[in-house]
Amino acid sequence: MDISAFAQIDTFHWVLDMNTFVGEAYDQIREICIFLLNNFTLPPDKALAVYIQSPGSPFLFCGAVTVSRPSAVLSMPWPEPGGQLQLTADAAPISAKIGVSVEDLASLPSLDVAAERRIERLAMKVGENLFNFMQSFCGVDGSKLIVPMDILDRWFKKFQEKAKRDPEYLKGFIL
Repeated sequence: MDISAFAQIDTFHWVLDMNTFVGEAYDQIREICIFLLNNFTLPPDKALAVYIQSPGSPFLFCGAVTVSRPSAVLSMPWPEPGGQLQLTADAAPISAKIGVSVEDLASLPSLDVAAERRIERLAMKVGENLFNFMQSFCGVDGSKLIVPMDILDRWFKKFQEKAKRDPEYLKGFIL
């Protein structure tokens, strides 16, 4: 679909009401592809930013396209619905939305949102690995867990050895 399916809020903002297309199944839309057409002009210091909003939640940045990066496949991590979803019985239901806006490129978070999410998943998996290793050596003293003082060194050495022996080991943390 093109931008004409979006309601223009002002010169630089557009919103797509998801009720128009999928109703309450908006959270089944996991990715979108956005791209600039050849006749769309955008200054080099500007970006076309994409946001999503579940009913009653704030907008969440998903990514952007620029003149130097004119297309992207963006993940749609829909936030949990929140707030008061319907104030009165005759009020129109609040729906999920996709927002698009022209913004200063410098003011946006990193455009490589997918890479940031992979790094976040990697950090969580490594942390989980450390926690599980430490837990296997824990003792209990009342309400406190007691671990050996050298536990971090032992874990890190074991982690490094596995990574050296098996190049596929670290790839398992990214999945």
